[in-house]
Amino acid sequence: MSSVLFDVPGPRAIARNRLIGAATVLVVLAVLAWVVWRLFATGQFSAEKWNIFTFSAVWVRFGEGLLATLAAFAAAGVGSIALGFLLGVGRLSEHAWVREPVRWIIEVLRAVPVLILMMLLYYGLPVIGVKMPPYWAVVIALIVYNGSVLAEVLRAGIESLPRGQKEAGYAIGLRKTGVMYFILIPQAVRAMMPVIIAQLVVALKDTALGFIITYQELLYVINQIGNQAPYGSPLIPAAIVGGSMYVAVCLLLSYVAYRLQRRAKRSPKAGPAVPDPRQHGGETNTSLIVLQNEGGPGGGASR
Repeated sequence: MSSVLFDVPGPRAIARNRLIGAATVLVVLAVLAWVVWRLFATGQFSAEKWNIFTFSAVWVRFGEGLLATLAAFAAAGVGSIALGFLLGVGRLSEHAWVREPVRWIIEVLRAVPVLILMMLLYYGLPVIGVKMPPYWAVVIALIVYNGSVLAEVLRAGIESLPRGQKEAGYAIGLRKTGVMYFILIPQAVRAMMPVIIAQLVVALKDTALGFIITYQELLYVINQIGNQAPYGSPLIPAAIVGGSMYVAVCLLLSYVAYRLQRRAKRSPKAGPAVPDPRQHGGETNTSLIVLQNEGGPGGGASR
């Protein structure tokens, strides 16, 4: 038995796939067990390493680092979406003098690594007499990079829509701006929502690069606490705690994206059926006019 794209696996193929899956699970479990064993063997779970986490000031410091991470992410996320929409619309312009410069801007901004942008803003601008705080260097770098990526995401989403969507908008009298903002962009955002959320997760994790330019976000706090020599330099325990916070925030963002997708896909509930006033006993006004011109239901023109 076969389908259009692939052959349905038979008994031997099913057994082979099960063996491969079981072997993969065993290998993953073995690697995890080896990692846990090495952590135990090197004393990473000893009381000395974890004693520092009994102090409330340590958790306050973690909270400050998490808030700094979320503050940079919130500003960068909003700015990236705004810049992405602006560049995406410009990328789709019918005027070459707008479209081509925007295309080159997007390509250049996408090609520059985020860390280099942060270092240019924080270490490069003081050379010309402009001093920028670490927070704004992180935020602006994230906006510039992720905004250019989201611009291409929006462009791909709009171009993937059927051409009839745009033509239908023009047919009902909308101008190009109305067609773009009321018809094309909402559908493109709905279709590309998983990619947009994935890029926002990337922006959230890229806030950790601010550690290089002394922005005191979560990774900065992890490194600061993990290098406390009087407490046994608990770098691995601090990384485990801080990494768990990163994972929790990313899972929360993924859940929000899931709820948005469910809400977008949910069709509106149909209300009670309202009779069409143009219907007359199951016949429309048009059919009644034709019958009258033909002389009634019996056919034949009236004389």
